[in-house]
Amino acid sequence: MNPGIERIGILGGSGLYDFDGLVDVTEHALDTPYGKPSDVIVTGRLGAAEVAFLARHGRGHRLIPSEVPYRANLYALKSLGVRSLLAISAVGSLREDIAPLDLVLPDQFLDLTRKRESTFFGDGIVAHVSMAEPTCAALRERTAQAFEAVALPGVRLHRSSTYACIEGPAFSTRAESAMLRTLGADIVGMTNMPEARLAREAQMAYATLALVTDFDCWDAAREPVSAELAIANLMHNALVAQKIAAALIHTLHAQPLQSSAHQALRSALVTPLDRLSPAQRQRVDVLLR
Repeated sequence: MNPGIERIGILGGSGLYDFDGLVDVTEHALDTPYGKPSDVIVTGRLGAAEVAFLARHGRGHRLIPSEVPYRANLYALKSLGVRSLLAISAVGSLREDIAPLDLVLPDQFLDLTRKRESTFFGDGIVAHVSMAEPTCAALRERTAQAFEAVALPGVRLHRSSTYACIEGPAFSTRAESAMLRTLGADIVGMTNMPEARLAREAQMAYATLALVTDFDCWDAAREPVSAELAIANLMHNALVAQKIAAALIHTLHAQPLQSSAHQALRSALVTPLDRLSPAQRQRVDVLLR
């Protein structure tokens, strides 16, 4: 492993457990100060671009959203040189105009999770990152451009939305689904928090390509979402997502991303570095790369 290599990261969500087209593939079974990632991280090249891919739920889909080791995943990806990360995620729609098989680039989050470790800091290290804009606008725009370049007939992309992240693994009640709509949420999922927050703490540019599988259950006139329905639409969406991700990788290699997220700790780290123990400093140095 060469820590000097800068890689483009892809986090595969439900339905996306491998990334096609990589050559010179290496599997990394890493351990981190926060435990082991969801699975091995696969690195390789797509054309001339260096890529790191991780299946969020593990290959074979073994982890429910609450069991995903978010801190280990993000820390391991950063240790492998990832500074720009596209997360691919399945979501339900809370709006009539966002339909199943549509794609969405969320720009805001409502974090309604309850059981997840959500920061790299604590235990003698204090930092407060800004989450006013929780995804990277520059990476969202480059993803939208990749979508346009792929030119997928009949597929719609929504360039902004608010993503409500619930704990899961059960889908919402009708009352909960209706509540999310009154809170201003447009889509609902189970995995992007604390993922987005940890990416910011790790100084990674982060964007989500959300794949709409269903209308959740807010509309009593429709059949409520089921795992069978969601998975059927996921299989179609996963192929679309791979094409967009591949186009994004090529453009990011040709024109590297400039993002304010890459400097997120510049004014956020409160504890002076010279007050850290060697073990603390080693941990933080990975985030500061």
